Amino acid sequence: MLTKKSKSRTQMQMLCIDELVPQNHILRNIDASLDFSFIYDEVAPLYSEGTGRPSIDPVVLFKIPMIQHLFGIRSMRQTIKEIEVNMAYRWFLGLDFQDEVPHFTTFGKNYVRRFANTDIFERIFAKILQEAVDCGFVDASAIFIDATHIKASANRKKAIEQEAAVQAKNYQKQLTEEINADREACGKKPLKVKDDNENPPTKTIKQSTTDPDCGLFHKGEHKVEFAYTTHVACDKHNFILDCDIAPGNVHDSVMFDDLYANVIAKFPEIKAVAMDAAYKTPWIMKQVFDSGRLPCTPYKRPITKKGFFKKHEYVYDEYYDCVICPENQVLPYATTNKHGYREFKSNPQVCQNCPSRAKCTESKNLQKVVNFHIWNDYLELAEDVRHSPEGKEIYERRKETIERVFGDAKEKHGLRYTQLRGKARLKNQTLLTFTCMNLKKLASWKRRNGLLPSLLEHISSHFINFIKTATRYWKPYFPIPRLSSD
Repeated sequence: MLTKKSKSRTQMQMLCIDELVPQNHILRNIDASLDFSFIYDEVAPLYSEGTGRPSIDPVVLFKIPMIQHLFGIRSMRQTIKEIEVNMAYRWFLGLDFQDEVPHFTTFGKNYVRRFANTDIFERIFAKILQEAVDCGFVDASAIFIDATHIKASANRKKAIEQEAAVQAKNYQKQLTEEINADREACGKKPLKVKDDNENPPTKTIKQSTTDPDCGLFHKGEHKVEFAYTTHVACDKHNFILDCDIAPGNVHDSVMFDDLYANVIAKFPEIKAVAMDAAYKTPWIMKQVFDSGRLPCTPYKRPITKKGFFKKHEYVYDEYYDCVICPENQVLPYATTNKHGYREFKSNPQVCQNCPSRAKCTESKNLQKVVNFHIWNDYLELAEDVRHSPEGKEIYERRKETIERVFGDAKEKHGLRYTQLRGKARLKNQTLLTFTCMNLKKLASWKRRNGLLPSLLEHISSHFINFIKTATRYWKPYFPIPRLSSD
């Protein structure tokens, strides 16, 4: 049995920091896959020229949080501790053995004083995504949109009741116009348009006193916590195309409009959009179909009580504009309400003696009301896509794409919860996390496709840099004579 001698701890060796980093380390691939010097041009307007103390290298300033999110380190303080002892991290930052690592508050102070209210993180995210697009790695023929929650740094017990204004729907004007057109076609008076600016509707919500920007998130029947929701769109190869942040009490479908508009503006080649059942609403289906694309959605269970007739058992007769109930009775058109639903009401005298009334309605006036949205045709078209081979194939890939993105972000990159407070700070955290995920995939794909320098070229370039550095340091002691022009 052999024992390791402790004398090797104090043994002196002559080597450079590059020799201590394994050749197959992920940071080597990342460093070779992207020229980070573009950050200098992006942050140049944020620095003053000729005044103040010398600043920390901006590339180093952004590489430090990249290390944090690449390896899922829980805090900036812990990240700095890891950089102090990890040679691969020092090599990536360009620090020598004796170079001092910046203080852990440096990034936070620069965010508050320099990077606040700027889009620097969006531009870095866009630059790395564009690099993947230029390499042909992004396949946006079909995109996958979903949302996941991020636990906020807030105590659920520290909250107050607050009156909040109900956010108006983005499509409310268009919906009102089509409601009035439908009512006029059926001989009804148009609805009066109310000015919500005078008396905006409000609702009572629980607001955290620790982080007022987050929202109370309900997960299932028992899990209730303050959280944020991040809405993400990715392609077939799991490259994140865009993301957005909202409080945890905002429904997924509300955040769809802005995210979808941004993604199709960047990638007009999109042909299909895969979403879960939360996005299967009349407006979203109409929006996707009107843009010339196909929504790939799952089966959505009818929201009816157990033991009652399902909605699909009430058949709409387009010719006579009425509904036929399971007992073959006619429910004529009554009105179109302000929410865009066409109401079909039964005759109470007929329902009074109906043998299936217990499975149809429990209303006191013995009247059954069946609602169909004025955009219900788009939901039926979505059902046709759901049963098509293309729709089934694309939706089946959700578990391999957007669900895997969320799983990796939470398990490997520390996005299950946040220690930051405020929507703006969390937006930067999610952007940096998804930037690092795209960067890691870009580096590995470049290495796989032979787009990175070979090992021999890599060693040669570092050997040349070593000779240049050695010449610069040895020249005062061993002056090299200049040759005359003769």
